[in-house]
Amino acid sequence: MGFAFQDELMHQKTVIGLSCLLIAAAVGLVGADDAADKRREQYELMKLFVESLQQIESNYVTEVDRRELVDAAIQGMIRHLDQYSNYIPPEQIARFNQGVEQEFGGIGVHVDTRGQLLQVMSPLPGSPAEKAGMRSGDVILEVDGKSLDGMSSQEAIRMIQGPAGRPVRLKILHAGAGEEPIEVSVERAVIRIPTVYGVRLADDDTWDCMYLEEEKIGYVHLSHFSRMSAEELRSAVQKLVDRGLKGLVLDLRSNPGGLLDVAIEICDMFLSEGNIVSVRGRNVADREWNASADKTFPDFPIAVLVNRYSASASEVVSAALQDNDRAIIVGERTWGKGSVQNIIGLEGGDSQLKLTMASYHRPSGVNIHRLKGATEEDDWGVRPDEGFELQFSPEEFRSWWQARQRREIFLDKPADDTASVFQDTQLMAAVEYVRKELTEE
Repeated sequence: MGFAFQDELMHQKTVIGLSCLLIAAAVGLVGADDAADKRREQYELMKLFVESLQQIESNYVTEVDRRELVDAAIQGMIRHLDQYSNYIPPEQIARFNQGVEQEFGGIGVHVDTRGQLLQVMSPLPGSPAEKAGMRSGDVILEVDGKSLDGMSSQEAIRMIQGPAGRPVRLKILHAGAGEEPIEVSVERAVIRIPTVYGVRLADDDTWDCMYLEEEKIGYVHLSHFSRMSAEELRSAVQKLVDRGLKGLVLDLRSNPGGLLDVAIEICDMFLSEGNIVSVRGRNVADREWNASADKTFPDFPIAVLVNRYSASASEVVSAALQDNDRAIIVGERTWGKGSVQNIIGLEGGDSQLKLTMASYHRPSGVNIHRLKGATEEDDWGVRPDEGFELQFSPEEFRSWWQARQRREIFLDKPADDTASVFQDTQLMAAVEYVRKELTEE
């Protein structure tokens, strides 16, 4: 989350070597100033760490992996800080970067990993998997001749993913009785997971974001703030503007956040002036970002949908548009995650430290972050505008989430029976606000 600073640290060959270097550094500091109690304490603590590591390595009942011990020590330190800081060891780097970039080499399928079978939920439109004839409900039995029976879903997914342009052989069982497993060869490609969704999937496999054609009211759902999200959103809104857009609903419900610079760029699409956000920290220079009139969309009414799981960058966007009177906020109070995690490269980039170093402050100056022990009466997160707070019950939330999955993951077409479609009262309130604003204009 947040914007990234890279701070390359020298890779050490062994843990003992690394620890000895830390002690040497501390001794050097002590030599420079014998009266520095903190520096002496640093030396004693590093000495304690090395002694403990040596005792475990020499005398523990079974042989232990030195690397695993240090990874565990770092993770223990991080857990002592806050829930958003994290240590990413070498074996998890690729998956972490995929989460930020939202792209990887693969075949382009959503898979269900909850059961014992690896089942295709849906192939992405236009993906290699779709072109190879894979469809929803398919069960993947083998990858390159290796059975997935007894294999973890994560291990199976790693086997399916790989360099773009390299084929992978899959044995699949199509959904439906009486069919025999077949083998297909799928050429991997760079798969970019979309973060912008609309109302329905058009015939050309793009999202149609016009919610009400006659009234020219658009709807865009932004699921994450990844590297390409601003470009995706600008393209979607521009298509709406070209079709005569008069008002917009921006859905940030259950959006966990992502990259701060992307959130700022998105705010700047809708704001021609005013403060967007400021960042303040103990050892980070205070910084603020302001909007400019360059490439700003026309001044149409906007309603932003949020809920209790909208966090981080989604709170930056909703707070900036609310404080600058550019949009009204509809739904539920947001999560209250206003801390900034900077990405610090370790071991030449082989591992990373995601460390909380600052906090977001909205244009009004209020800290978005919900501090430990904060109450409902305290000022944190983003509250819906007066008259637009609409809470979902647990049952309503579950129905809304399932309806979203059917539309965006399973790519279901709208049901003919409108009675069976979830009645999204939060969305209805947002659309009604936009409609009223257009009527008054």
